[in-house]
Amino acid sequence: SEAQLRQRAWIEDNRRKVDSLSGGKLAYVWVPNTSAPAITAFDRYYFAQQNKQGAVIDERFNGGGLLDDYMVEIMARKPLGGITTTVPGAPATRLPAAGLFGPKVLLINEMAGSGGDYFAWVFRQLAIGPEIGSRTWGGLVNAAVPYPLVDGGSITAPALAVYGPNSQFIVEGEGVPPDITVWQDARDVAKGRDPQLERGVQEALTLLKTKGVTPPPPPAQWPIHARRPGR
Repeated sequence: SEAQLRQRAWIEDNRRKVDSLSGGKLAYVWVPNTSAPAITAFDRYYFAQQNKQGAVIDERFNGGGLLDDYMVEIMARKPLGGITTTVPGAPATRLPAAGLFGPKVLLINEMAGSGGDYFAWVFRQLAIGPEIGSRTWGGLVNAAVPYPLVDGGSITAPALAVYGPNSQFIVEGEGVPPDITVWQDARDVAKGRDPQLERGVQEALTLLKTKGVTPPPPPAQWPIHARRPGR
């Protein structure tokens, strides 16, 4: 099967498109699911683009798996300061050392479900940025398989469910609605366009103008107690 190659081509085409449309200012990160492959993909793409000023996070077609905390919490990091260097003219090390601190937008669609629903819900709860696209699938209740049948089949049953800080169940049967609704028009897609991705870049660039993040510069002088005779 060439499915893996086609998927990689789609990811890289999206990354190049975001880079081109944003003039090199924005990163692109696709989150395929909320299991181990997603952690690998997120770490590879997110931390490799820390020099960007903002990011388009894409969780369309997210297949779910587990409930993500790690990825969204990483995206919520804010600059805290830095570490100076003894090399003249070299830039300071940012703190936290790992992170992409600029504004972020999230692309969602009706094919993102389960852990993909939760990913979009947490992204909104932590106020990372606007969500663009179409409402997520809305299937967050875990399906247990406790009843095997004699013919080799099985019967599923609803099991674990997720609730929010108000002690109310979330997302199930409703999904996570976008802040900005953008449908994928078949004619545009057939022409090689991606209306949701293009709107995501547009919104992220607008946020850069109003909510861009500038890490604090290093102090002008060394601390007094760090000075030594002869220095």
